[in-house]
Amino acid sequence: MAGPAGGPYSGTSTLAMVARVSAFSFGLVYGAMKLSYLKAKARSEQRAAAKMAH
Repeated sequence: MAGPAGGPYSGTSTLAMVARVSAFSFGLVYGAMKLSYLKAKARSEQRAAAKMAH
């Protein structure tokens, strides 16, 4: 990296910060999707169990 130093958020540290933020965002999205999938799965299993009971 050539040129004048632009403080702590220049060059590699900016990339590291962006990578951290995007990884955090991905984690949130993944967690939300997994949670909704598990809720839907549990709901369908409850429905199947109710059908078996009848």
